[in-house]
Amino acid sequence: MAFRNILLIFIVFAILIVPVFASNSLNTSAEPAETGPAIVHIGVYVVDFSDFSVQQGTYSTNFYLNIDSDANVSINDFELMNGHVTSIDTITNTPQEKNYRIFAVMTANPDLRLFPFDKHTLPILIEPKIYTEKDMVFVIDENNTGIDSEANLPGWAITGMDALVTNKTYVAGETPYSRAVFNYGIERDVESTILKFFLPISLIVIVSLASLLMKVSSRLGLNGSMFLAAVLIHWRIADDIPLVAYATFLDFFMIITYATLVMVLVSGILILKFTEDKNPHRVAQVNYWSIRIIPTLSLSLYVLLFLSLLV
Repeated sequence: MAFRNILLIFIVFAILIVPVFASNSLNTSAEPAETGPAIVHIGVYVVDFSDFSVQQGTYSTNFYLNIDSDANVSINDFELMNGHVTSIDTITNTPQEKNYRIFAVMTANPDLRLFPFDKHTLPILIEPKIYTEKDMVFVIDENNTGIDSEANLPGWAITGMDALVTNKTYVAGETPYSRAVFNYGIERDVESTILKFFLPISLIVIVSLASLLMKVSSRLGLNGSMFLAAVLIHWRIADDIPLVAYATFLDFFMIITYATLVMVLVSGILILKFTEDKNPHRVAQVNYWSIRIIPTLSLSLYVLLFLSLLV
């Protein structure tokens, strides 16, 4: 009887306790493991650029945006950080891959220190709208990133591109956002730059320096006209760029030009003065030193300025 009671107690204990351990075991194995951020492979293939304005710092572009991810994201989850989309056409739309044709107006930050030999970067910056790096990380899709061989920008030469992933924090201490950066380099066409900017000024300087060979006071009027023409050309060229807080290459070039024209004007004024004073010896001295000093000094300054482009 005692053995039967003990056996009954053991059976009851087993019925009550074992399912509890079994349930705990099942619950432990069913707990989901922590997952990392969603990996989004992103690629941008530029078809063309247009309407680049140095004055406004804007340009238009159209490109293909390719998104490949297991997270089933779309264009609605991203935004252009330096522009706005004007139209979107969906090319591919599957849970893992999306492909869009996008037309957009973008902004850039022109650096005009070397104007008119300036070089610029046209960027396309893409970020998630709400997901930080804890939730989403970009990876550049090299196979779907590039620029079309027929892409062009009138007046500019496209020098190349690069793509990278960085991050951006908007509030100190908060988790940053993953950012895909696609940069496209451009520079002014050298031939058009020379013809448009430097040929007219060079002709003015050459005519002004050639007037040093004239040993008469009438050259003063010629040099005055050359100085006025240089000012007008400079004003017209500078009107194409915005006001900046630094001197451009063109500014230094025109400073040398103005200095040259002023020296020639001063020599003409001295010749006029000494001619009226009937002092041929002083006139000869002014002519002698003007021909030797002004062209040499002017040419040396121009050479040093253009050598600075190589530094």
